[in-house]
Amino acid sequence: MSLQQLQLPDGARLLEGKRNWWFLGRGGVVRLGGRHVTPEGCLRPDTEQRLREHGMFTAPPVRTYALTVLTSTNCNLGCGYCFQNTAQDAANGSRPPRIARTRLTSQTITSILDFTQRRMAAAELDRLRILLFGGEPLLNPRGCLELLERAAGVGMTSAWMISNATLLTPRLARRLSDLGLDSVQVTFDGDREDHDRIRVNRANNGGTYDKIVRNLVAAGEVTPIRWTLRVNVSQETFGGVDALIERLAGELDPSRCALYFARVGDVGIGYANDLLHTGELSTHFTRWQRRALELGFTVSRPGARRPCLTCGHTDGRYGAVVSADGTLASCWETAGKPDWQVGTVSDGYRPAESTRDRWISCEDLYQYDEDARTLTRFRDDVDATLLDYLDETERLQR
Repeated sequence: MSLQQLQLPDGARLLEGKRNWWFLGRGGVVRLGGRHVTPEGCLRPDTEQRLREHGMFTAPPVRTYALTVLTSTNCNLGCGYCFQNTAQDAANGSRPPRIARTRLTSQTITSILDFTQRRMAAAELDRLRILLFGGEPLLNPRGCLELLERAAGVGMTSAWMISNATLLTPRLARRLSDLGLDSVQVTFDGDREDHDRIRVNRANNGGTYDKIVRNLVAAGEVTPIRWTLRVNVSQETFGGVDALIERLAGELDPSRCALYFARVGDVGIGYANDLLHTGELSTHFTRWQRRALELGFTVSRPGARRPCLTCGHTDGRYGAVVSADGTLASCWETAGKPDWQVGTVSDGYRPAESTRDRWISCEDLYQYDEDARTLTRFRDDVDATLLDYLDETERLQR
């Protein structure tokens, strides 16, 4: 990969596939031939001009305000890598110290919605999508339900949730769905044995795999909620990922599930992941993606680099992250951490000059042993191979 490729404007990417090149712009994905690319692997000027004329460098306009709300900063699981931990468990158990506990109240909901209305008006947006986040958001089900119910009055058109799903009952799922919740992201850490060793209940050290699957099945029987299944990849889970994909396909309805794989990193709390972003790891990622597609799961298509609506704009123009006590953070990775606050919903964002060092974007906290070129090469290899496979199997236009 050339340095010029890394410098394509507007977040665009140029990837070399097996038989062609792939251009990934904010306006979509285009397959290119060798005549469109220089021997150094850069877009030819006339090709870039045509792509611009067809809007491939231009992102569609933002139409929806993205609001993330932590309904509870407490969590019932004790995962050692969580970015809301403040250290590792000194006793090597399942109770790592965490950020302070706070819980969303009716009064704070009022302040959040007032703040949201002001921000939506400033951005000239009239649609709202809410993410229920935590800790574990379902440790405060009343707060989740009240927020969704009251947000309908300020333009909420949809909502989603990131949850460990251990507390998701059919009754609660139905109530959340009726109020606009359409999808839930749930994490698995390898196959059942690995998962039950890593994602354990803080209270009794018990495993959670079977309970999570049972809850997803039961909730799926009474709601149209779709599931995004995040598979964490580390030296502790790597060996079980293939079996996990097969197991999930047999236990859940793949047509209602999106599956994606993510290497677990350290955010400075001492969690160690020995897996590196080597060429070998990219080969495993592409095998997992291909098998997931064969089994009927959805796998997200690669795209251009796009700024996150909540943390990718330093003025919080198109979204906000609000902790349960009404404090603002730039990103969910720093929400609830006192040294990272960038304002409050009552007073708004602090001046940019005072929050510049606190305004981070997604994954900025993660520490890797590799340099940026290695990480970029890994992602590009995985994405190019996936695009090749989607093209070969005639899935690209679906």
